[in-house]
Amino acid sequence: MECAIQMKHVTKTFGSVTANKDVSMDIYKGEILALLGENGSGKTTLLNMIAGIYYPDEGEVLVNGKQVEIRSPKDAYDLRIGMIHQHFKLVDVFTATENIALGLDSKEKFDLKQIRKKAEKICEKYHFEMDFDRKVYAMSVSQKQTLEIIKALYRGADILILDEPTAVLTPQETERLFKVIRNMKADGKSVVIITHKLHEVLAISDRVSILRKGEYVGSVKTSEADENLLTEMMVGKKVELNIERPVPENPVKRLEVRNLSVVSEEGVSVLSDISFDVYGGEILGIAGVSGNGQKELLEAIAGLQPVVEGGSIKYYNAADGSEPPMEVVGKNPKIIRSAGIHMSFVPEDRLGMGLVGSMGMTGNMMLKSYDRGRGFLTDRKKPQDLAESIMKELGVVTPGVNTPVSRLSGGNVQKVLVGREISESPIVLMTAYAVRGLDINTSYTIYDLLNRQKKKGVAVIYVGEDLDVLLELCDRILVLCGGRVNGILDGRSTTKEEVGLLMTKLQPDKVREKAQGEAKEEAQGETKEAQREEKETKKETREQEGGGKVE
Repeated sequence: MECAIQMKHVTKTFGSVTANKDVSMDIYKGEILALLGENGSGKTTLLNMIAGIYYPDEGEVLVNGKQVEIRSPKDAYDLRIGMIHQHFKLVDVFTATENIALGLDSKEKFDLKQIRKKAEKICEKYHFEMDFDRKVYAMSVSQKQTLEIIKALYRGADILILDEPTAVLTPQETERLFKVIRNMKADGKSVVIITHKLHEVLAISDRVSILRKGEYVGSVKTSEADENLLTEMMVGKKVELNIERPVPENPVKRLEVRNLSVVSEEGVSVLSDISFDVYGGEILGIAGVSGNGQKELLEAIAGLQPVVEGGSIKYYNAADGSEPPMEVVGKNPKIIRSAGIHMSFVPEDRLGMGLVGSMGMTGNMMLKSYDRGRGFLTDRKKPQDLAESIMKELGVVTPGVNTPVSRLSGGNVQKVLVGREISESPIVLMTAYAVRGLDINTSYTIYDLLNRQKKKGVAVIYVGEDLDVLLELCDRILVLCGGRVNGILDGRSTTKEEVGLLMTKLQPDKVREKAQGEAKEEAQGETKEAQREEKETKKETREQEGGGKVE
């Protein structure tokens, strides 16, 4: 096959951190190439050099066989290279047509009608769906991504780079995107995808290239690969895909949610009459198709979302029931905290809601403790010690604790956020899409952290999109559909098909209530049975070690 881009001995450093080291890699014409690697392995940095965001310290780049210098995104577009970033480069108050017009060459005639006609032809050719009069702030994530791809194609891109394109898409949106990508390949375009989802790599790509710790490991034809091979190439060793799930010990009620309803600013019902309990020492999974109220549910519990009158969220501080429960509804996060309610929240928007990108680890630790200093002075010593402790214990790759977290890879940003929230010693820990966009090793680090909290008696709420993970990690799974609880299932006995059905088809009220009651009873029964079996096993072990019966 003919090469569209060749990278030869490319190296890029940022201070003391080497992002890419002596990378030589080819991208062929008319292929879909998946670029795999752990978080921090240099994937985005490498492709940013092709897109003109960074310039290599060493090495050379060839486009269509000719050596080129790509010092800006304009240089990249002149070479017919376009990149769609994780964080979209769109103006929210402009329409789709106006956003396309922003990227025009100054020599081109500024005619919105002509721009729209040309964009509509692109949509027709590749089977896009786009309302060109809609403003960006009114678009879904999938529509914004589609607009970014149309922008790149409008400017004549023959080589498209997509950075984590499916990270925030539903399965249905992902399949639509894949159809478009296949159409672009059929038209002779080269498409490079950065992703961590191995099943998607195997479904869409022709070839897979692997980076490990900034170095090029090799490439393999997708038809000759499987998940185990790709995982081994990514991490340098074979990884067993088994998530630990210890049996809950002495579960104690920590949260009691009753008749919870949430209405959006536009007056649309997001959550309707939600009721469930959360127990310490268990992981409660929340499943549902994207946009069914998962985000709003956690934000309501955290005091970030107003609740319709009549709803209740009771927090139980004392495990022995010696203290009356505290009502969370009507309190903002600051009041919740000052009231002695020990809750931590890891939101899905890591840099928008969880952390301040321009601040380092120390500064982001201080966000939780800035009011604990003396007088007008803040205490920087403890946040810095905490930052250094998290960096060491969780293996955060950063030049230093004061390096802005926006410069870190997605996995390292998530480690900082989860580490900070866990350091608060919560009784209830809520996480939204904690492993979205993370590689396998980093994901397992997060799973291990959640299980450690579970063993300490913390009530963990885990919102996830990967059903396989939910079924392996969670003790119970609450399924949301249409903003309502559609069932609560036992994580050990349910199936992927059962969860998937409840995610997409709303059950009648009586069926839902019966299923929830049966699931709760079954979960409690299985927990007791598992604990009994565990005691029997320990007793037998002691007998064997002691050489006889233990009285």
